[in-house]
Amino acid sequence: MDNSQENAEYLSAHGFSKLKEELSTLKSKKRKEIAERLEYAKSLGDLSENAEYSEAKEEQQTMEARIADLEDILSRAVLISHPVEASFVDIGTTVLAMREDSGKEGSFHIVGREEADPAQNRISNESPLGQALLGKRKGEVAVVYTPKGEARYRIIDIR
Repeated sequence: MDNSQENAEYLSAHGFSKLKEELSTLKSKKRKEIAERLEYAKSLGDLSENAEYSEAKEEQQTMEARIADLEDILSRAVLISHPVEASFVDIGTTVLAMREDSGKEGSFHIVGREEADPAQNRISNESPLGQALLGKRKGEVAVVYTPKGEARYRIIDIR
């Protein structure tokens, strides 16, 4: 894997647009709100004992860090498409797999880390299970090492 792929941030078109929207809101609306709060706090006088000013400054720092993070993520974004017919597990595919020790089936959508939501079965390509599944084909077994030992998932289908 070349260095550009190593630093890539994998996003769906929807995820990319959500992050762009968040960045736009932070840069326009949120920056203005915080600037107004800071001006108001300054008007109250002594800044050394002004909780309103300290709180607004802290919020400003947090917001600016998020803006920088979003700009970085978007600059490294690689849009993932949903393959019509996947022959192997890749980012953007949905995998139906059976855990061999319990016989329990699960469906996992492989996404980039910014879009991961395990409660919705959207797992990151960087997670232990995501890494184990990547590149596997229907019928193959993905082995995940957990604190409780080895977990084996047999791939039933890839969509």
